[in-house]
Amino acid sequence: MEVIEAMLKRRSIRKYQDKEVSAEVLLELVKAGMAAPSACNNQPWEFIVVTSLAKELQQHLRFGNYKAPAAIVVCGNLKIAKGGLQRYWEQDCSAAMENILLAATGLGLGSVWIGLHPIESVIKPLRKLLLLPDYVIPLGVALIGYSDEDKPKRTQFNPKRIYMEQYDSSRKYKTKKKNSKYNIG
Repeated sequence: MEVIEAMLKRRSIRKYQDKEVSAEVLLELVKAGMAAPSACNNQPWEFIVVTSLAKELQQHLRFGNYKAPAAIVVCGNLKIAKGGLQRYWEQDCSAAMENILLAATGLGLGSVWIGLHPIESVIKPLRKLLLLPDYVIPLGVALIGYSDEDKPKRTQFNPKRIYMEQYDSSRKYKTKKKNSKYNIG
């Protein structure tokens, strides 16, 4: 699959077949995550591949109990991200997460990114379940599985969000209220 095609085909999948994802495939996804760019090539990420605890893990997720057979928890290790590079761990781990999601699409899998950081009430039960020390911060969970729903390719291209050379603050936008029902914070 071509890269742009995978980007357009990648969708948040919330219904999964009752079919195991092999350890080899999950390792390929983690390899894709580790191929992401990071500030000064610091690579502050660590990954927890979850299969046998996937059901229990998802029961702790505020917006993520979708019965996926596997999950990859993307974490930032603050002992790896030393000094001034600590402030970039979120961007670095986000790039790794996106690589995982795109690789899953390219391999014919469905996935969805469930955000964790910075909501401590969501992180706390996962710290206990996954035995995470304080210096390892879970950014998010990629739920992984074989899709049980068919979503068409799409782009969210919006020319109103493009500026040439300089920002134009005179533009006015209407905000979407689609996700206002989620009182996150």
